[in-house]
Amino acid sequence: MHENKTSIQDIIAGIDIENIDKHPNILIAAHFWEKKRLEAAITCYRFMRTVDDLIDDKKTKDETLSCMDKELYSEKVNKWIECLNGVSVEDSFLKEVSKTIETFRIPLSYFNNFARSMIYDIHNNSFPTFQDFLDYSEGASNGPASVFVHLACLEALNGSYVQPFQNIADLARPCALFSYIVHIIRDFQKDQEDNLNYFASDVMELYDLDSSDLREIAGGAPISSGFRGMIGFYQQKALEYKGQVEETLRFLQGKMNPGYFFSLELIFDLYLQVFERIDADRGIFSTKALNPTPYEVRERVNRLISRVLS
Repeated sequence: MHENKTSIQDIIAGIDIENIDKHPNILIAAHFWEKKRLEAAITCYRFMRTVDDLIDDKKTKDETLSCMDKELYSEKVNKWIECLNGVSVEDSFLKEVSKTIETFRIPLSYFNNFARSMIYDIHNNSFPTFQDFLDYSEGASNGPASVFVHLACLEALNGSYVQPFQNIADLARPCALFSYIVHIIRDFQKDQEDNLNYFASDVMELYDLDSSDLREIAGGAPISSGFRGMIGFYQQKALEYKGQVEETLRFLQGKMNPGYFFSLELIFDLYLQVFERIDADRGIFSTKALNPTPYEVRERVNRLISRVLS
């Protein structure tokens, strides 16, 4: 990873964990990379975040988008993705993203899948089935995760980058799904306040819930047994993906640079920290209850480092 613990602590000190919303787990972990790859991760994440926020911010203001809004936003997302596929563009940031993709040989499929999920977001406010949620996650979650794992696994060779693994999306998927399920439970209250819902309709129906029930619970109403049952369903799914992540990490250990492997362990551990706070039977599901404090995040990073260095 690094030659000594002091250099690692310098990295931690340089991460603005107090402003955790501006430094999501994917970028906290990337701070342990060389500068060029960190900058590549920041560029790609910023692009995806810009697209995602464009849609979420609009939905926060207008729960139901008009047909014109849907057409305009879909066209904008498609044009941005076309720019990454070689279409000439004057925008300096899109040029930077395209250059990053070219330099680090990032497959465009990750961005195309991401765009497909964003288009779904524009035209839909929910998921009819849990499988629909998984299909959506392939772009919305595994798109960014695949970029991260791709950058982490690259090997520098003769002045360029080589990818030793051919199945990056498959390697990234378990952690992407684990973290995304944890993410939607963690952000349940905030998402409801922003007119966003990521729980599938068939799962809600299974536990006799509707959208008004979620709104009321997010607003402070008593937590029903049905809601706890639904959270238990998602918690069990996350547990299944957690086991798959652990298998993936065992496969990758010893096959990649230790520092970059550490970043994969770290991003998983930071979501595991949130997962451990979820108690479907007795817990509460407010933003405050489920989000670790900046101090707790920093301590979690230090704990993992101590374990790796011991």
